[in-house]
Amino acid sequence: MANQRGQIVMSDAEVDAFLTEQRSSTCASTGPSGQIHLVAMWYAWHDGHIWLETKGKSQKVQNLRRDPRMSVLVEAGHTYDELRGVSLEGTAAIVEDPDVVWDVCVRIFERYNAPYTEELRPIVEIMAKNRVVVRLDVERVRSWDHRKLGLDPIPLGGTTAPSVGG
Repeated sequence: MANQRGQIVMSDAEVDAFLTEQRSSTCASTGPSGQIHLVAMWYAWHDGHIWLETKGKSQKVQNLRRDPRMSVLVEAGHTYDELRGVSLEGTAAIVEDPDVVWDVCVRIFERYNAPYTEELRPIVEIMAKNRVVVRLDVERVRSWDHRKLGLDPIPLGGTTAPSVGG
C-alpha cells in the first residue's frame, strides 16, 4: 500500500491558498503550570505568517511572553474524505508598534467584515485599542488534504450532522 501521508501533503501553494481561504484557527501556548492553553482565534495570513490581534493582558500573551513557543491549527471538512488542515509550529513575536497593530487590525477587519474605508475607522480604532499583535514565525508546517485520496463521497452522518447541515 502506498504511503497515504505522502499522498495528502499540501504543496506550499496549497497551504497558502488554504490559509488564505479559511476563517478560524485554534492557537496553542503553554500556560503557567505547563498545561496547554487553547483558544479559537480569527487571524490574518500575510507574508508567510499567521498574525493575531489580542489584548495585551490576555492569557495567551502572558503565556507567550514567558514561553514564545506557539502552535496554530486551521482545519476544514465534515467527513473523512473532505478533511483538510494545516498545523503550524514556531515562535511567537509580540509586536506592540502602533503602526503594525493598526495594519494587522485592518487586515483582520477586511478578512472578516468588509473592505476598510475611512468611514469604518472608528470600528478599527476600537479593535486596535489596548491591543498587541502576535506574529507566528513558522518553524514547522504539517498539512493534509484527504480530498487527494480520491475516496468516494462519504455521507454526512452521526449525531452532529444536523448542526453542520446534514
